[in-house]
Amino acid sequence: QVHMVESGGGLVQAGGSLRLSCAASGLTFSRYVMGWFRQAPGKEREFVAAISSSGFSTYYADSMKGRFTVARDNAKNTVYLQMNSLKPEDTAVYYCAANSIGPAWTVQYEYEYWGQGTQVTVSS
Repeated sequence: QVHMVESGGGLVQAGGSLRLSCAASGLTFSRYVMGWFRQAPGKEREFVAAISSSGFSTYYADSMKGRFTVARDNAKNTVYLQMNSLKPEDTAVYYCAANSIGPAWTVQYEYEYWGQGTQVTVSS
């Protein structure tokens, strides 16, 4: 059974930083593209960032480029999202997800497994 658990969310002031982690089990982690998505209140879930199975390639939503960094440690079955220069509009529940076959990293329906999410709140 696959389990994916996010951690590292919390309350931070605008301009601050947070590092999210997502620990996965029950799957061959190194075979999966890992993505981060987020959902703000009243809005649809949106793509944040993704990283290839090897970790050599990354992709970001335009609004996150230069502020967020995705990384992974296949030895620890963990993917990370470093978030800097946070803004109030970054407030959302952040989810990690695993994709083994879909070529479209930004499309949530390509992802087979999801974590429960971690809340990030950025105060102004």
